[in-house]
Amino acid sequence: MLPSYTDTAGRPLLCPSLLSCDFARIADEIDRVKAEVDILHCDIMDGHFVPNLTFGPPVVARIRQATDLPLDVHLMVSRPEDWVTPFAEAGADSLVLQIESTVHAHRLATRIKELGCTAGVCLNPATPLNAIEELLPFVDMVLVMTVNPGFGGQAFIAEMIDKVKRLRQISRERNLPLHIQVDGGIDENTAPLMIQAGADMLVAGSAIFDQDDPEAAARKISLAANTAYLETFEVI
Repeated sequence: MLPSYTDTAGRPLLCPSLLSCDFARIADEIDRVKAEVDILHCDIMDGHFVPNLTFGPPVVARIRQATDLPLDVHLMVSRPEDWVTPFAEAGADSLVLQIESTVHAHRLATRIKELGCTAGVCLNPATPLNAIEELLPFVDMVLVMTVNPGFGGQAFIAEMIDKVKRLRQISRERNLPLHIQVDGGIDENTAPLMIQAGADMLVAGSAIFDQDDPEAAARKISLAANTAYLETFEVI
């Protein structure tokens, strides 16, 4: 399970995306950043829901053997109901389904929790918030994509800032302790914008693993995010 929202008190959590790491050296890549990050984000792509293909449960199982960090598994696949059990058994701590990929989102979120994992739901940039409003009481986390999913290194879509603000407002009005995660174009410049909007989980891929010093890059993003959090919410 991921840290609960109340456990973190909103503190920003950095989640490097392994999509951008060297797949031939995943364990080494994790070791390079583990001191500066909170959660590892695994992008699962099937070549159907998104135009890319990544890795499956056997690779996640190997990653689980290589680290004690929580594993956040984002299922960008056409039939997520076929994959929640294999990935949970492989060692996932959280499973995030795409709302666009299933007509039985409540049933699937319930199944994810039965498997002992944190349940999350993701929205693509063009998907409105009202597509998930009825599901919010049954999930622990909402992932707002700030790029169109499928490839790393894309440009941040600034219009998603307002989407995150509206989602955080809904969570407060309904007293729902949700993590809000953002993914796509997150770096030391966009991370503070997302924290100020109400996000508390930041997925960053190329901004970490494509840098000469991934550990320093992760530290820089964390510092920017935490500074924005302290300044915005006046935490002493």
